[in-house]
Amino acid sequence: MRRIFSVLFLFTFINCFAQKLRTNYNEAAVPEYELPDLFESFKGRKIKRSEQWEKIRRPEILQLFTQEVYGKVPGVLEKPDVITYEASGDAFGGKAIRKQFDLVFSVNNRELSVGVLMYLPKTEGPVPVIVGYNFLGNHSIAGDVAIRISESWVNNNPSFGIVHNQFTEQSRGYDAERWDVEKILDAGFGLVTLFYGDVDPDRDDFEDGVQPLLYKEGQEEPAPDEWRAMAAWSWGLSRVMDYLESDSDVNNEQVVVFGHSRLGKAALWAAASDQRFAACISNNSGCMGAALSRRCFGETVAVVNRNFPQWFCGNFKKYNGFEDRLPVDQHMLLALIAPRPLYVGSASEDLWADPKGEFLATKIASSVYQLYDIPGIVAVKMPEPEHPVGGVISYHLRTGKHGVTSYDWDQYLAWAKKYVVQ
Repeated sequence: MRRIFSVLFLFTFINCFAQKLRTNYNEAAVPEYELPDLFESFKGRKIKRSEQWEKIRRPEILQLFTQEVYGKVPGVLEKPDVITYEASGDAFGGKAIRKQFDLVFSVNNRELSVGVLMYLPKTEGPVPVIVGYNFLGNHSIAGDVAIRISESWVNNNPSFGIVHNQFTEQSRGYDAERWDVEKILDAGFGLVTLFYGDVDPDRDDFEDGVQPLLYKEGQEEPAPDEWRAMAAWSWGLSRVMDYLESDSDVNNEQVVVFGHSRLGKAALWAAASDQRFAACISNNSGCMGAALSRRCFGETVAVVNRNFPQWFCGNFKKYNGFEDRLPVDQHMLLALIAPRPLYVGSASEDLWADPKGEFLATKIASSVYQLYDIPGIVAVKMPEPEHPVGGVISYHLRTGKHGVTSYDWDQYLAWAKKYVVQ
């Protein structure tokens, strides 16, 4: 009898766990959940002022995300060599300056080279910039034939012009629709971009990204509490910020970090962990980006860790199917960016990224902005498409699928001009 009971218990457990792994697109199937409290410290102290937030609660939350989700960076690399390839004033018919350079990190007979592309509008004085990763190489963001083609490893995709794990000329300008470069320049912003695969190639090994540069003797992969791809990408954005602080053409107090999809996840962690970024824009970042994990809607923790085990630290795997056990959720990540401007964008047909979960996380996080006497999001219900809500912390839902559109850029640039450039 005891054996039968054990078998039935095991069957029930497996069935319940399997249900958690299935993709849910039904609001009625969203489980009841209770979010971790933004305003109660580890010792039970209630946070009521911005000074308490910064001294007590913010460091606690940052520590939890580092330990349980992203992993720590296990050391410091020396300042990279900067190899400049170009500083030209003839980009886009002479309206912009184009700069191209590599940041080269070297240690223990290993080397990592990260290629950076900059477009800056020709204006007097330093300019605000938007910095973010691209998916398909710097040369993919525009048809500009002067942009160097990345030589980093990339997944094969002949339709994108990628063969033998290398980009080809066919891939030039392939992703230009997502990067409205001239619109960005016309709005008075510079654009700084880099290929995310230069920092970590986004595959389930850790042999040829940045991690080996900080391995201890005999180490072959990061420890469970150490960085993997997501934290490495965020680290890379901070190293670009290091460079921007030295570039007299850039207003380093007006640097907006931007990211779409998985790179939106990286942008959020970069802004949360590096307060030098003046503002952050997250576009369709979904699970472990801007969406609440506990909703278990669309992409989930288990799905992320199963399909992309290289993204988050080893400690994070224990929460597969058990989002309710996480000591954090994404409203807390967004709150770490306060009081700096934050914009979260969703798409109506991108259910995988859980637009409602992104809105709810943004709205709840806005309560921390109120500690700084900054109005939060007052909308009770999720807004209709093309009806942005908020101010310093903003949210919009647009009609359409997973991607970055002209509508998105129109909102982001107008918002950044108002709340970042002022």
